Amino acid sequence: MKHRQRKEEGVAALFVVLLAVALLVMAGLVIDGGYAMAANRRLTGQAEQAARIGADALDQDSLRDGGVPEVERANAIAAAQNYLARVGAPRGQVSIDGGTVSVRLESHSNTAILSAVGVTQLPTGGHASAESIDEDGP
Repeated sequence: MKHRQRKEEGVAALFVVLLAVALLVMAGLVIDGGYAMAANRRLTGQAEQAARIGADALDQDSLRDGGVPEVERANAIAAAQNYLARVGAPRGQVSIDGGTVSVRLESHSNTAILSAVGVTQLPTGGHASAESIDEDGP
């Protein structure tokens, strides 16, 4: 009985190709994921500042009456959106509940390495709220 010898030519090359793709994906997750995390942090900072600016748009009548400070809705939204436009942030969703202004930003981060495997963008976003207070408040 003759024993046939298996040819294993190309197995090492296939292993190297698969390993290279796996390393590329891991590097992409680290690098492009880091860029996306930095974009999240930047958007959160922009949302925080826009919420603070919006929360400063107080309804003067609510302050004069000695009541709870309330935000003047139209001015707060305009102030927050103007700030976001000034710093180049994406247009955000601004919501107001009494004296609290909330801002939500959504965007995406383009990928540098993961685009080689078909992932061209990663979602990013930030959210923050600010509450209006008067100087005599708690």
